[in-house]
Amino acid sequence: MALFGKKKEQPAASCCEGCAGCTPQNMEKAEAAKAEGPTVKILGSGCAKCNALEASTKAALEQLKMNPAIDHVTDFAKIAAYGVMTTPALVVDGKVVSYGKVLKTDEVVTLLRKVRG
Repeated sequence: MALFGKKKEQPAASCCEGCAGCTPQNMEKAEAAKAEGPTVKILGSGCAKCNALEASTKAALEQLKMNPAIDHVTDFAKIAAYGVMTTPALVVDGKVVSYGKVLKTDEVVTLLRKVRG
């Protein structure tokens, strides 16, 4: 019977099923970008919530007198490399510290102090 036939194997290097941008080379680039030095990144498509999180993060960095560059990642293959499926997300020093909600400035300050010490 066709219902109990052999399952087709899916390639292990892709982040999703059937995505045209998910090639092994793109996934390697995304992993390399994730392993970069100390940075603050906003992961999201560039919507209003993503921009609000970026504004809160900038305000928190100014309040803490930190000046790292904020990188806004909009490539979904790179976002998926972090394991994030709900945006906006905040990444500090390569570690996802928040996803799926817009943080207030004081919440970002708390997270930054926790991660950076």
